[in-house]
Formats: sequence, structure tokens, C-alpha cells
Amino acid sequence: MESVAEYLGALQTERGASRNTLAAYRRDLEDFFRYLAAHSLAPDAVTPDDVVSWIERLRARGLAPSSVARRLSSVRGFYRHLLRDGAVRRDPTEHLDGPRATRPLPRALSRDSASALVEAPDTRRPAGVRDRAILELLYATGMRASECLGLGLEDLNLAAGYVVCTGKGGKQRLVPVGAEASAWTRRYLRDVRPRDVRRRDCGRLFVNPRGGPLSRQSLWTLVRRAATGAGLRRRVSPHVLRHSFATHLLEGGADLRAVQAMLGHADISTTQIYTHLPSAALKRMYRDFHPRAR
Repeated sequence: MESVAEYLGALQTERGASRNTLAAYRRDLEDFFRYLAAHSLAPDAVTPDDVVSWIERLRARGLAPSSVARRLSSVRGFYRHLLRDGAVRRDPTEHLDGPRATRPLPRALSRDSASALVEAPDTRRPAGVRDRAILELLYATGMRASECLGLGLEDLNLAAGYVVCTGKGGKQRLVPVGAEASAWTRRYLRDVRPRDVRRRDCGRLFVNPRGGPLSRQSLWTLVRRAATGAGLRRRVSPHVLRHSFATHLLEGGADLRAVQAMLGHADISTTQIYTHLPSAALKRMYRDFHPRAR
């Protein structure tokens, strides 16, 4: 599938698509090409009816509307690429609408639960100090898990009170770091990290006990362990801390544009989803003023 490789290369070069995004596009297109092969169809002979039939097969397999919409988007982008290169005469997806994906509301912790979570690690142990610093930093900055794991020592400026996050497409942004997160990160840098990098130093801010990069699995594990230690019954992921960061800022009166910048959202409509959450202040107002709320 040389044409697919060229398309993915163009996505990486022109749009700065991440490795994960490229892998998702590749899987989507491989699925589409398996369907074409099963029906003896060449890419330049595909009709809109063929694409609709493929979509119906995806639905019959039980894929969620969001997954079907994403796969159609991958195929649509692929055909637009072929059309620009003159490899096909028309785009069979041009007039097709994918299933409307319902965007779930983000799940955020209460302020008390978020505090209990970040304070859960046993800081009498070196690993607990590291975990506490990670959790404090995630909650203080709203970073994605990948952004936190990718932080280098040079990305942190505690004296000035900010961290440089590298987000999707390699885009960088400055995010303030609060006093609590700064204090625990300093303690980690002073008391724990030097011991872990005695034999090897990968240059990342957060490392494993052998001085290598902390894995994604390790990050998820420490977050879940902290949630259990905090007595939280619900499933908690690093992304829940990101949602909690945004929700609590907006509940406190933060400007939506400022939260957008700190989260690294390219489009403010992505950030606006947090305005749909019933905040604690809104609930109090409802209880106080609605005639049938009590």
C-alpha cells in the first residue's frame, strides 16, 4: 500500500501528526483495504455505495458511532490526498456524512477527592515522593499523560514558576506551576532523582529506579494506586486529573480562553465542553433560589 505510506508521510510532514495519530490512521485504512480486497475493489473504482456498505459493516460489528466516524474521516482524508495527486478522478466520500459522534462529558473529581488523590502516596518512601510530585504536577498543570512523561529537565523552570509542555504536533506551551507542585517537584529533584540516575540518566524529569524513562503503564498504575489509597471507588486515570484541573479553574472563575491555552486546545470548542458541567457553585445557586429545589 504505497499510496497509504505516502499519505501518512504527508500527514506527518505537513500537519505534524503524532505517532499515535499516524498509527490510528494506518489501522483505519488497513481495515478499509481489507474490505476492498474481500470485494475485489480497486481504490480508484470505489463508489459512494461501496463506502456506505463498508460503514454498515462497521456498525454491524458493534463499533461505536465515534469509531465509525473516525474511520470514515481517515478514508476521506486518504481520498482527498489521492485526488490532489491525480490518482483518482473523484472522491467517493465527498457527499457522505458519518454518524454523529456524541461527545461524552469529561469526568472530574471533586476538589476534596482530587486533594485526597494527590496526597495519597506514602512519601516516607522515595517512590512515594516521586509519585506525589507527578500527581501534584498533573493536577497543577492539566498536562496530558504523554506530556508529563515526555518532560525533560530543561522543560521545568521552578524559579519562574512554569513548565514547558510539548503537546500534539510538537506544539509547545507554557503552563504555570503552583506552590505545592513546585515544592514536591523540588523535593523529588533533591532527594530522589539523583539516587535513581547514578548509573544512567535518560534526561527525562521523571525516571524509574534505573534512570530510564517512566513508562505509560507505570504512570497509570501509580494513579490507580493513589486512587485506591484515597478511598476513591471510581476508576481514575491521568486524564481525570486533566479534566479536574480545567473544571476547578472554571468553577473558580477562570477565563475560558486562559484555560484553553493551558490545556493546549487548538479550538476553543474543545474547551467549551467544560462549561456544560454542573459546577458546585451552580448547584448551590439552584438549591438556594429554585422554589422546588429543597
